[in-house]
Amino acid sequence: MRKVAVIGVGHAKFGRRQDVNVAELAFEAIKPALEEAGVEPRDIQYMPVGTIGMWYEEGLPAVIIADYCGLSGAGLARFEAACASGSAAFHAGVMAIASGLVDLVLVVGVEKMREVDTLTAVELIGRAGSYLWEFENFGLTFPGYYALHATAHMAKFGTTEEDLALVAVKNHHYAAMNPYAHLQEEITVEKVLASRVVAWPLKLYDCCPISDGAAAVVLASEDKVKELGIDTPVWVAGLGLASDSGNLTKRQSYVGLMSSVWASRRAYKMAGVGPEDIDCATVHDCFTIAEIMAYEDLGFCRKGEGTKLIREGQTYIGGRIPVNVDGGLKAKGHPIGATGVSMIV
Repeated sequence: MRKVAVIGVGHAKFGRRQDVNVAELAFEAIKPALEEAGVEPRDIQYMPVGTIGMWYEEGLPAVIIADYCGLSGAGLARFEAACASGSAAFHAGVMAIASGLVDLVLVVGVEKMREVDTLTAVELIGRAGSYLWEFENFGLTFPGYYALHATAHMAKFGTTEEDLALVAVKNHHYAAMNPYAHLQEEITVEKVLASRVVAWPLKLYDCCPISDGAAAVVLASEDKVKELGIDTPVWVAGLGLASDSGNLTKRQSYVGLMSSVWASRRAYKMAGVGPEDIDCATVHDCFTIAEIMAYEDLGFCRKGEGTKLIREGQTYIGGRIPVNVDGGLKAKGHPIGATGVSMIV
């Protein structure tokens, strides 16, 4: 396969973005990404777009975005893989270049979740699981889903509500310094513990906000990097894809996500590294327990020792493995289709 590099990135402000429509929001990320890469919209050969898109009227967001941003003529595709939609679009962009089909790709992740009210958003998000079985029969929303993970982790490893709160405090600390973050405020453990229960043991500050946002990445082949005279490309070293059952009753365990284990090991193998070689990480922390499970699933510590990392401050800058120093989904925000691309940016 051919080498692939990131040569430009862009990021829109996350939050309640009722000031823009979906195309305008995407443009806020696309424009700086193209400018950093030193290319024009007409140069882009392929634009994979990660978006769930259930929230807004436009049924073909990739086409609408391309029209608005001057990208008509490029190959377009919309990718939907629940919370990994943006990551799936990035993977497709990398593979398009690695296979030799194209030389220049613009990956876009975008979501406008605030086009509907909160209750409707929660119901729509529920469709990312085993909807007809778990949501329709038992009312299992995603806070409830991750509450099951949290209680299982507590029962097996002694994880506490205070441990979960420490993750929220860390991520809010970094979001307060991120101009693109949705929740730009410092919080305390006491504030987290005093916030209302959403699905025990998860409280309001253990949950990510419902956000609008967009992010974009320009990818290029090695030949295109040379042609453009780019001196500092960021080469894509490894990728991994995996899935697990969408039905909780079919999962091997509730104390982790096997798809994270499998995908990370495939990425490590492709890159020729191990978890001990990773200097920093962005992980999926839609709820605070998800970040603790990610420490373990990705191999940054042994199973059951994720709480030790957060208690000792090892996932802060200056610690052994800084994690989510952009604020994470927890505080930067989680506009679903944009999230995976934002984590790469």
